[in-house]
Amino acid sequence: MIKQQLTLQHFRERLSHFDALPQLVILGLASGVITGLLMILFRLAVELPLSAWLAHPENFEELTVLERLTWPLIGSAVLIAIYLTWPRIARQVGMANLLQRMAYHQGYIPFSSLVMQFVTASVALISGHSVGREGPAVFLGAAGSSWLGQQLKVPNNSIRLLIGCGTAAAISAAFHTPLAGVIFAMEVILLEYTLIGFTPVIVSAVAADLLMRTTLGYHDAFDVPPFTINSLAELPWVMLLGVTVGVCAAAFSHLMLQTVRLSQTPVWLRFSLAGLITGTVACFYPQIMGVGYDTIGETLAGSLELQLLVGLLFAKLIVTPIILGLGIPAGLIGPTLFIGALIGSIFGQVGTHLADSNVSHIGLYAMLGMGAMMAAVLNAPLAALVALLELTGNPNIIFPGMIAIVISNLTVRYFFNLPSIFLSSLQAQGLDYRQEPLAQALSRAAVGSLMERNFVSTPSSLQASTASQLLSEQPVWILVDENSDTPSFVMPPKELQDYLARKEEKQTIDLLEMPAERFDVTTISFRATLHEALQMMNERQVSLLCVQSNQGDILGMLTRSQIEYYYTHKQTS
Repeated sequence: MIKQQLTLQHFRERLSHFDALPQLVILGLASGVITGLLMILFRLAVELPLSAWLAHPENFEELTVLERLTWPLIGSAVLIAIYLTWPRIARQVGMANLLQRMAYHQGYIPFSSLVMQFVTASVALISGHSVGREGPAVFLGAAGSSWLGQQLKVPNNSIRLLIGCGTAAAISAAFHTPLAGVIFAMEVILLEYTLIGFTPVIVSAVAADLLMRTTLGYHDAFDVPPFTINSLAELPWVMLLGVTVGVCAAAFSHLMLQTVRLSQTPVWLRFSLAGLITGTVACFYPQIMGVGYDTIGETLAGSLELQLLVGLLFAKLIVTPIILGLGIPAGLIGPTLFIGALIGSIFGQVGTHLADSNVSHIGLYAMLGMGAMMAAVLNAPLAALVALLELTGNPNIIFPGMIAIVISNLTVRYFFNLPSIFLSSLQAQGLDYRQEPLAQALSRAAVGSLMERNFVSTPSSLQASTASQLLSEQPVWILVDENSDTPSFVMPPKELQDYLARKEEKQTIDLLEMPAERFDVTTISFRATLHEALQMMNERQVSLLCVQSNQGDILGMLTRSQIEYYYTHKQTS
C-alpha cells in the first residue's frame, strides 16, 4: 500500500484534486529550486559581461557619447538577427504571452520559449535598452515551472498553480521579497486568492530566495534610508503624489498601447527604431540605460538635482513604453519603479523647498512613488504595498503607502478606465485573460478528481451468464469496447439488468441491438481540468466523457451532472 502511494501515477492522481496540499507543496519546492537556478543564471548572464566592460553592471554613465548611441543599436541588430532566424519562437515570450498561455493553452509554455526569453532579454539588457529584468525573470520562472509540470505529466490544474509558484519565486529572487512575490502571483497571474494555493506558492518563493541568498549572497535591491512621515499635514501632498503617479501611469500605458499598433511593421524596422531612440536619448541621459537600480538608489538618498530628475522622468516615461511597444523582449516592472522613484523624489524636493525643510525625507516620497507607480501600471495594489514594506523593513511606510497606492490606482481605473498593462496588451490583440467565477472554480481541479472509476469493459456480444457476472460486480458504467471498427459506447448497467430480467431463456445478448440508453465514447485526457471537460461537453454536445490515461487507457467516466454538483456543492476557496 505504501509503495503504491509513492508511485508517480498516484502522485498525479492526487494532484487532480483541488486539496492535494502535500503534493502541491512538493511541486512548489521543486518550482522554487528551478526558478532560483534560472534567476542565478540570468543575473550572471547579464551582470558578468557588463562588469567586464563597465567595471560595474550599471555604470553606463561612464560610456562615451558614441558608445551610448551605438550599444543599443548593436543590441537591436543582434535581436533582429535572432527574430529573423526564429520568428515563430521569438514571438512566444513576454508577460502578455505568459497570460495568453495561461488563458488559452492551460499554462503549457514550450521550452524553446524559455530559451528564447533568456537569450533575447539578456541581449536587450546588456546592450543598454531602457527596460527591466523582472518581466523576463517572471516569464523564465513561469516557463521553467510549466516545463517541470509537463515533464511530470501532472494534471493541468497543477500546471496553472505551478506557474503561480514560478512567478512568486522570480519576484522573490529578484528583490528578496518573498511575500510580495506571493501576492503578485495571486493578484496578477492567477487572479484569485485561494487558501490551498497560498502554501505551495509561499514555499516556492522562500526556496528561490534562499537559493539566491546562499549562492550570490544577500544584497538589498535598494539602499533605503530610515524614514517616517513627520506630520499628518503632509497627507494632502501624499495624495497629490498619488494623483500625479496615476496620470503618469496612464500616460505610460497609453503610449505603449499606441506603439503596439506598429506590431505588423517589419521587425528590422521596429528594433532599429528602438535602438536609435534609446541611443539618442542616452546621449543626454545615460541613466535611462539598463535596469537603473543605481539611479533609484540615488533618488532614495535625495542626491540628484531637481533639474536632472525632471529630465530623467520625461526621458524614461517616453522611451521605455515606446521601445517596449516596438517589441523589445524585456520587462517593464523595473522601469515603473524607476519612474515612480523619480516622481516621488521630485515631490520630496519641491515639498522641501515649499515647507522650509519641514517635510519628510525625500527617500520616503521616492518609495511612495515606486509603490504607487507599480500598483497603477500593473493593477497590483496589495503586491505593491507589501513590496514597500519588505524593501524598507519599515512599518511607517504602510499608512502613507496605502494612501498613495489607492489614489494612484483609482486615478488609472476610474478616470482613465485602464486595466493592468498586461491585460490591456492582450485586449489590444483581441484576447481576454479574465475568467468567469465558474471557469475559475472548475480550473482548480482535474477530471481525475470526479471521474467514476467503477466500470467494466465488455464486447457487444456476450452470453447471458457473462452479463450476469458483470452485473454482480455492481459497476456504475459498462464500456462496450469491440477493439475493431465497430464504434464503442458507454451504457448504464440498469439497462442490461432490466433486459436480462425480461429474458426467460439464456442466450447470446447483443448490446448493439438491445434497447438501451447509449453514450458515444468521447475521450478527454486525465490531465484536463473540469473547466476543459465542461467546454468539451458543450462543444461536442455530449453529457459523458471517458477519461483517458497518459498511455491511452480508459480510467473512468465523467458526467455533466458530476461537474454541476461539484460547482454547486463541493467547490471551495
